[in-house]
Amino acid sequence: MIEIFLKKKFFYPNEYQKTVFDIDFNKLKSKGIQHILIDLDNTLIPYDEHLPNTRIEELVNQVKSLGLTMTIISNNKEKRVQAFSKAIQLDYVNSSKKPLKYGFKKALKKLSYPSVSTVCLIGDQFMTDVFGGNRMGFYTIVVDAIKRKTEKWYTKLNRKLENKVLLRLKKTDPDFYDLMNLAEKR
Repeated sequence: MIEIFLKKKFFYPNEYQKTVFDIDFNKLKSKGIQHILIDLDNTLIPYDEHLPNTRIEELVNQVKSLGLTMTIISNNKEKRVQAFSKAIQLDYVNSSKKPLKYGFKKALKKLSYPSVSTVCLIGDQFMTDVFGGNRMGFYTIVVDAIKRKTEKWYTKLNRKLENKVLLRLKKTDPDFYDLMNLAEKR
């Protein structure tokens, strides 16, 4: 089954960056990106933190100053996602069920159904963020998880599957694996 997904390149992100702070949002805008969908847990903050820090607030302000929208999309519960999002005045989709299309469609509805080519999804997981974003036709960026020790059991399970996918990518497409610095993700 993994072979089918790899042939369709569902697990191939468009970019790899170490953190969200390394992403060039000006470059994304020049590529026609207008909307940023961003994962919360271990992408923006670790699981054991609840509110944005000053650095995240500055990042959100930078993105907004470029005229881009930013929406949190998370599989986590509303209480956690809402508290974080309200603190930095961002819209959000909680309980999104990534990688299923449900949450992504909900986010697109909040954005008045833009062209998927204008949407970028940023996250730390191949199994939920990259796979789901690519299925939707979004531009995808994968970042390193902030703090794996705090991850939930189901995320740890996803990481085991993710490692198998990354090993398969290394075997089937070593140039892409090196180009994306995917050794960093393992």
